Amino acid sequence: MRVGVAGLGAVAQAVHLPLLARLTDVFEIAAICDLSAGLRDALGERYNVGADVRFDSVERLLDEAPIDGLILLTSGSHGAAALAALDRDIPILCEKPLAYTVAEADRLAASPNADRLLLGYMKVFDPAVVEAGRVVADPGAGLGERRAIEVAVLHPTSESQLGFAHLRPPPTDVDREVVGAIRAATDGLVRAAIGPAADALGDLYGGTLLSSVVHELSVIRAVAGDLVAVDWADAWEATPGTPGSVLLAGRLADGTRVTIGWHFLADYPAYREDVRFHHVGGSVELRFPAPYRLHEPTRLRVSTGRNEVRREVAFDSIEEAFETELLAFRDLVRDGAPPRTGIADGRTDIGTCQRAIARLAERRGIAIGGEAAALAAEAT
Repeated sequence: MRVGVAGLGAVAQAVHLPLLARLTDVFEIAAICDLSAGLRDALGERYNVGADVRFDSVERLLDEAPIDGLILLTSGSHGAAALAALDRDIPILCEKPLAYTVAEADRLAASPNADRLLLGYMKVFDPAVVEAGRVVADPGAGLGERRAIEVAVLHPTSESQLGFAHLRPPPTDVDREVVGAIRAATDGLVRAAIGPAADALGDLYGGTLLSSVVHELSVIRAVAGDLVAVDWADAWEATPGTPGSVLLAGRLADGTRVTIGWHFLADYPAYREDVRFHHVGGSVELRFPAPYRLHEPTRLRVSTGRNEVRREVAFDSIEEAFETELLAFRDLVRDGAPPRTGIADGRTDIGTCQRAIARLAERRGIAIGGEAAALAAEAT
């Protein structure tokens, strides 16, 4: 299967390119794309991608490269690039976020090829998450009614998480005018999403919620279902200019209360993420490793019983979620297998993130607008 890889940043260098290179019986890296010529050439040489199939734009790659599928890893919203691929009937493995606006997601959903997009929520493919979903759905597991879900993410710097990967230095050869145009387009999308709140909360919306917290939303969905409401939100910075912390409180359709705490802790020893599902008869707890360290197990612990008869079951697997996701993409391209995570999931998460921003803006007395204002009005 010939794939094009668009965007050669951290996730491409640390995860996707190494995995594709190992899965040579399944994939051929047939083309690459990045704004940096230096990065294209360095990684093209490393992965034996010819100079004639190294492109400076997604559109050129789609039009000129002999590919069966596109792995879309560029930064920011993927709405326009994903739509360009679907318009050409090219299947996509699309990294999060799917898009910044509901309107972008709706344009993707309207494509006759909408079922050819696999959204890159790799944690959904984690065997521990799959097992957690099975246990929660099993009436014989002894868990009973679900009462609450708690999420805690402790996030050190990306540099500390990625030191092992020996990434290429940040490129310095990207045209400033091109970068400026991309930033202007991104700013426009954020403003369309949350209106004047973009001035104060745009980085939180695009940087923390849509780029990180969506992974936690995907895990909750895979095990228990979607949030249908965000009731409360708070955010604060310990150090100016850092992502800081976010706290969200919401609900599932069955009334289960959900709390999500996401904290940027620059000097924390290592990335840590815990997701706990609490039922009247026990708990299902997931602990995730740092996302870029391949084949490190996610720990699942199931605790049930009471009084003198208690049971605790542990489960882990070194099966790599990113690799399983890539093989699911192969199945989508080759066999038409329906995507486990797709446009509808991305659209739902955009809405949840907008509701969170609306709640925070309300608490701070900041005017909200755009799509988020409409969603907030629906909620009331």
